[in-house]
Amino acid sequence: MKNFGIMSQLLQPGKWREFLHSPTMNKWLRWGIVVGVLIISMMLALLDSLDHLQLVLIGVVGILGAITLTQWPALGLLAILIGTYFVGYTGPGGVNAVILGVAGMAVLWFADMVIRQRNIHFVHPRTTTALLFFSLSAVLSFFIGQLPWQPLANHAPLTAQLGGLTIFLISAMAFMIQGNVITDLRWLKAFTWLFVGIGALYIAARWVPGVALFMRSYAHLSAFNGSLFWVWMLVIPFSQALINNQLHTIKRIILALLVVGVLYIAIFHAGDWKSGYIPPLAGVVVIILMKYRQRAIWLTPFLLVGAWFMMEEAISSDQYSVMTRLEAWKIIITMSVVSPLFGMGFSNYYLYTPLQDILGWRVNFSSHNQYLDIVAQTGLIGLICFFWVCWEIARLGWSLIDRVPEGFERAYVYGAMGGLAGTLVAGLFVDWILPFVYNVGIDGIRASILSWFFLGGLVAIYQIMKQQPRSSLSDLEMGGNNG
Repeated sequence: MKNFGIMSQLLQPGKWREFLHSPTMNKWLRWGIVVGVLIISMMLALLDSLDHLQLVLIGVVGILGAITLTQWPALGLLAILIGTYFVGYTGPGGVNAVILGVAGMAVLWFADMVIRQRNIHFVHPRTTTALLFFSLSAVLSFFIGQLPWQPLANHAPLTAQLGGLTIFLISAMAFMIQGNVITDLRWLKAFTWLFVGIGALYIAARWVPGVALFMRSYAHLSAFNGSLFWVWMLVIPFSQALINNQLHTIKRIILALLVVGVLYIAIFHAGDWKSGYIPPLAGVVVIILMKYRQRAIWLTPFLLVGAWFMMEEAISSDQYSVMTRLEAWKIIITMSVVSPLFGMGFSNYYLYTPLQDILGWRVNFSSHNQYLDIVAQTGLIGLICFFWVCWEIARLGWSLIDRVPEGFERAYVYGAMGGLAGTLVAGLFVDWILPFVYNVGIDGIRASILSWFFLGGLVAIYQIMKQQPRSSLSDLEMGGNNG
């Protein structure tokens, strides 16, 4: 990320002349000439067709974007985050801006390692290994899903199966990209505060008419509906306000007010939606227990009692939902016995469910539980790989928690650990972590991708700390060295 500071350097007196004659400027000039010639040639050839001209312009923007990302690759992460909330594009099979952005970033990142660096390496081998096995198990289950597990029922359409596989692979890619591409703390801060800023706009839209009009006009509002948006929208501001002692008091107060706003909306405006407040609160509880772990023995009983009353109220107010879910789980577990290790493939079990009646009805239904979805689609092997990934992330976060410097980094680690807890709790309610095609849907990745990005930030912090000469991580055994 050595080019990150170029623009700030140009603001210094006398730097413009030096920059105009620098190798960097010469390189950009050569690229500009090549791209300019291509633009002019294609536009002249296609002026008779407006549709063709639009395609050319889209292609040109893509080329310019790719060139820019070769200089500032982490900028692509900010672009994906903006596209998540403000680009409503949905293509064939449900492909959206998040999927296209992460896939494009993955291609550029891998091509850079192969072509320019000539060295394929990953920052944190333990999480990388777990993610690779997780991805391989998903691919294997996709092919196994082509077998006729239920001869009396149809397979899910290939588009639905590919959509399910894509969600698994894109999620793993997002984690890898965030952890390996960000090598400067400023980019991680930019990503984090950009997310908080976008989320604050959505919260403010509930009370400020002008902001509400802006969000209705330009934002993709369904991207804010996922449980994991609310998890991270609570734990990030909460951890920064509580732990980041380098923030000015006014900023910490603003973050605290934002936390209050999030809780107010989640509990009082949408209190019937359990996924909106229980997982985020679970994340906050974990942050508090980790922050004050020396007093955890005194805090835990009060927190457990509070959790018990909350869950009791949640269950008693939604007994029909609980009953139908339990019946669905029994049926799906029974169906999964035909392929317990590798599952029945992506999306298939949804089409198998009418073979058995649920409370007297023969209908298609999903499990409404992330972990049962993983078992039904990718088997026990897939579930083991998923929890392996979570274990390695938790292990990394715990090893960082008291070794990173005070301020943003330490608050980020606490927030990520709370976010991991909230994410896992959200999986108990619905398939929020890896959206099921026939329930949350492919577009649900707009919210689920947040967990993979923010948890990948732990690897980025690990990488940044390892690069520091006096880093306290230098003698820490965390699954191998860089590269």
